[in-house]
Amino acid sequence: MKTGLSIFIAAFIALGTSWCGFVLAPLLQLGSAQQTVILQTTDNWPLQRTGAATLGLQVYRAYGCAACHTEQVRQTGSAFEVTLTSLGNQKPADFIEFTKSLFVLPGLANYTNAIAASLNGWNGGLPKTLLTATDKDVATEMADRLKAVGVKSETAIIATGPDIARGWGSRLSVAADFLYDQPVQLGSLRAGPDLANIGVRAPDANWQLAHLYAPKSVTPNSTMPSFKFLFEVRKVGASPSPEALNLPKEFAAADGFEIVPKPAAKQLVAYLLSLKANVPLYEAPFTPATAAK
Repeated sequence: MKTGLSIFIAAFIALGTSWCGFVLAPLLQLGSAQQTVILQTTDNWPLQRTGAATLGLQVYRAYGCAACHTEQVRQTGSAFEVTLTSLGNQKPADFIEFTKSLFVLPGLANYTNAIAASLNGWNGGLPKTLLTATDKDVATEMADRLKAVGVKSETAIIATGPDIARGWGSRLSVAADFLYDQPVQLGSLRAGPDLANIGVRAPDANWQLAHLYAPKSVTPNSTMPSFKFLFEVRKVGASPSPEALNLPKEFAAADGFEIVPKPAAKQLVAYLLSLKANVPLYEAPFTPATAAK
């Protein structure tokens, strides 16, 4: 009897501890999460999705899109990028000579080869990236030296990592990005590309619809299955529908017919276009590319 009671108590403690760690703790941490503020603005992030996009999340879930796609951009680090924006009164050849004087400085000595390579064959075109460093002090020293000789530069924070290099996003995905999603569709397999920022990468609704109906019509090597059941093939009426897909001949409907999206297709596309994790946050800072132009 005592042995059975001991086993019950031990099992209860183990299960209770696991529940607190995997269920209660995340709920307390994220359950009361609120909008955050976009860096250097007073705008809140994220905004509530539109009604169509919210319905589209359920379409995305119903058809198992998360089985082949993730919605979480991964980041391995960050760097500081110094970009030359104006030479002032300097000539390109003179500026190149000036940069050679920086190579003996302790802070910049380790970047000699990188700076020299960036200026090899340079004819004065601007903007020009001079230095990418993981140490903020190095980037600051470089910017200060450039300012001292009358040229202008801008320093930007950039995220680094394979996902960033692929162009899948500008920064890592954070909890705030999914504040209004129920359920969150993070996914765990990348049979297809990550979609966390697809609304920025492919903002054309017509492209998205064509991709759903016939993926190879817009991406020749795509392995994505067709979602033709989300569309209706019907006879053309008195005039073609403005919503009819414009597809290459080999994918288009027969003469006299047209392909139009059903409501679920339009909702799914609205959801995909709403996936835009493209603003800098306190927990995921970066400098938007437009700020450095």
